[in-house]
Amino acid sequence: MSPPTHSGVVPAWSWQPRQPDVAPQAQAQAWLQAQLADEGGPVTLQRDARGRPQLCTPRACHDCNWSHSGEGLLVALGEHVAVGVDMEWLRPRPRALAVAARYFTPGEHEWLAAQATADARDHAFLRLWCAKEAVLKAHGHGLSFGLHRLRFEDTATGLALRECDPALGRPQDWRLRELVPAPGYVGALAWRPREAR
Repeated sequence: MSPPTHSGVVPAWSWQPRQPDVAPQAQAQAWLQAQLADEGGPVTLQRDARGRPQLCTPRACHDCNWSHSGEGLLVALGEHVAVGVDMEWLRPRPRALAVAARYFTPGEHEWLAAQATADARDHAFLRLWCAKEAVLKAHGHGLSFGLHRLRFEDTATGLALRECDPALGRPQDWRLRELVPAPGYVGALAWRPREAR
């Protein structure tokens, strides 16, 4: 888990094994409420008009998000930021190039097609998918907004958002941290200041 701080610099996050008899939202909410236990009062989960979750205490509302895949759950909590997370279980993706050709930008498709092996391509595809979905979840529209409306580029320090639809704000307002939340998983945590919306 990242340092348990809600400073707004990097949102707190946690990976957990899924509890088989507990719904992902309920499991996520239990962790989130524990993080805010010192805020004095009840913690309630609320959703905005787009369905984005927030945890509210008598003192403030905090942005939160979660994702589940395979046997894992990834949860994030931020203060003064819009936050989104996505996580995928690593497994073969035989249709990765076809999906990228249809839903990603041409440059992203070319980058995936240039990967040396099928395993490298599958891993790169999931990195890109998680980055896109994390930003779109933080924004509040989710996948329906369109994966082609934001373009990432692989750099020496990881994926970086280079272009996006104006409705998402400016690319430089977004922060992305690629994650390896647990062995066999890839993920991404995306956030931006709330005032940048």
